[in-house]
Amino acid sequence: MGERIPIASDHAGFELKEKVKARLAARGFDVLDLGTHSAASTDYPDYAHALAAEIESGRAARGVLLCGTGLGMSYAANRHAHVRAAVAWAPEIAALARQHNNANVLALPARFVDEGKADAIVDAFLNTAFEGGRHSARVEKIELPESK
Repeated sequence: MGERIPIASDHAGFELKEKVKARLAARGFDVLDLGTHSAASTDYPDYAHALAAEIESGRAARGVLLCGTGLGMSYAANRHAHVRAAVAWAPEIAALARQHNNANVLALPARFVDEGKADAIVDAFLNTAFEGGRHSARVEKIELPESK
């Protein structure tokens, strides 16, 4: 199996999560589905925190979250040390989030992107490297002193 990629969504992102999950598995990733497992109403922070814990602990290097706007998931995930969750609605945003911010969690706005657009965004996120250089010092400033 390839790189372990945790994925999670709330009810608004469930349908698209299932499609993204299948695409990741087909590309050889070891996909860890942290829920939700239906379209029944649920609370997004529960799933965002579970995925962020995978990144924070080092059990995974990158992950994918989905909710209606991507915002709620990103807010919750970014409360964790060493997690940099970025909402991306276009491949260019995902690529810049990786290049300049070393984003390690992609938050997809499921109500605003279709399956094709989601695939392109995920591909950009997974295939773009952090540029480092002048961006490294800026990324280091994101962490609070108590989380270093």
